Amino acid sequence: MARVAARSMAGAIAALALASAPAVASPQADRAGLVRLQAEDLRLQSIGWRLATGNAAYCDARPAIGLLLQDMANYTEPARMRAAAGIAGDIAVQVVVPGSPAARAGLDANAEILAIDGRSMADLPPVKAGDWQRLTALHDGIDAALAANGKVRIAWRGAEGRLREETIAGVPACPSRFELLDSGGRAVADGKRVLIGRKFAGFEYGEDEIAAAIAHEFAHNLLSHKLWLRKVGRKQKNIRTSEREADRMMPWLLANAGYDPQAAVRFFERWGPGNDGWIFRARTHDGWDERAEGVAAEIEGMQSLVQPGGQADWRRHFRRETGS
Repeated sequence: MARVAARSMAGAIAALALASAPAVASPQADRAGLVRLQAEDLRLQSIGWRLATGNAAYCDARPAIGLLLQDMANYTEPARMRAAAGIAGDIAVQVVVPGSPAARAGLDANAEILAIDGRSMADLPPVKAGDWQRLTALHDGIDAALAANGKVRIAWRGAEGRLREETIAGVPACPSRFELLDSGGRAVADGKRVLIGRKFAGFEYGEDEIAAAIAHEFAHNLLSHKLWLRKVGRKQKNIRTSEREADRMMPWLLANAGYDPQAAVRFFERWGPGNDGWIFRARTHDGWDERAEGVAAEIEGMQSLVQPGGQADWRRHFRRETGS
């Protein structure tokens, strides 16, 4: 029972994952697989939420509520996953970021969503098993409601069948999506999304070092590197310039999210020796030791610019190399 899950974090955070169920089916295995995936999602989305909301003062922020949904139609055997999630319908909560507006409203993992802004989930058009577009459209609708009104009304069935309905106001967050991919171990950005493979080596590190890796990809999106490269051309020197700029942006983003900026240096020192590629390294990136040195120099230069509350105004003080 495979699933192609297109799952979005309402507002600024999103996720898209390919998840595989156990070869031998059982209710216990299905439930365990769902719980495991939700734990991994929650880890990534919580870090992404801190980065996106912590830097909202310096980007073109949009309202977000910290909610990640799931659609049973993403699975090739939806009935099995309805049983695993303990719901009757198709739409439920995947994860809720602790402390987010969705969490404060009382939403929790596997709560069945009944309506969004008055639209009943029972009235959704049917789709074939394995579909991902329906859920994407739902999250686009939530995004649109938040953008238009700053809030969205959600009805759900929670623990013990209790019915709830709340209007949830969003909080400012930088508009980048964070996606957990089942296959591969790369960390990349495409201008709107940060994509992290479940086999990414950095997931074995401490949270601040994982956050550093995510911050690098997040920086690519915030600095519009994809658009810049489209304009100037994807020559090796231009890509390397964008990579250096994203490296230097890491400590700024970490500081605003409440992480230690030095975690960016520690990440490269830990990740580099085993993952840098040596003679096979792509020439679009500097060596890990050069990257660590560049970040350390950036931290030294930004120290005098960090405000008393720990905030680092990168929109005003960060030195751009690629232009806006």
